Amino acid sequence: MGITKTDFMRGMQCPKMLWLDKHKPRLRVIPPEVQQRLDAGNDFGDRAMGMFGPFEEMTVFRPGTRIPDKKAMAEKTAEHLLLGTPVIAEAAFLYYNNYCAVDILRKTGTGYDMYEVKNSGGVHPQFVRDAGFQQYIVSRAGVKLERIFIVLPGGEGEEPFVPHEITKEAKALSGWVNDHIWTLNRMQKEKEEPAICPGEQCSSPYECWYAAYCRGEKSAEEPSSLPLIPEEKES
Repeated sequence: MGITKTDFMRGMQCPKMLWLDKHKPRLRVIPPEVQQRLDAGNDFGDRAMGMFGPFEEMTVFRPGTRIPDKKAMAEKTAEHLLLGTPVIAEAAFLYYNNYCAVDILRKTGTGYDMYEVKNSGGVHPQFVRDAGFQQYIVSRAGVKLERIFIVLPGGEGEEPFVPHEITKEAKALSGWVNDHIWTLNRMQKEKEEPAICPGEQCSSPYECWYAAYCRGEKSAEEPSSLPLIPEEKES
């Protein structure tokens, strides 16, 4: 089955959240304001693709859907790495079925720099962990990553896209990612729902979309009609 960046981040916040994503996804309730933030983040990320000029985007959807085709994207990315494409957007990588799509991969003289785009006012710890997961997958897929950046919006009168280097912090998380990625892989396949009581993890660092269900405020027979989690496009 494998773990994506989104899976990993949600599973590390609460394993039950990841399990529900896989087994009972229709129980999620995404508040409208959260969906608006997700949409705004996606829009900012789309605009940031061109921050270095011309680029090649790797996004490929499964026929007739808006669901990313991970295998096709990884194959397309491999082709552009061989071609030496200077800037690759949504560069996709698979490592033992674990997956990530890097917002921007920029070729250097001896490797690549990685840029993770976030529509936020600061570099938060979860952004560094997010980038740490990606560098783990990308590096194990055989790509030499040199520098790693979080790209934030510029203030009034500034450049629209401002990179903040986090190379040392992100690379230092390789062991932490390796310690947990395989555990989450096994956990998401379990038949029994994890017995985890509501607590701080329900709202930190993000508000859990299953909070009402876990608190007994929403019946399992009352599924949400809101859209599924967008894969690898959150900012």
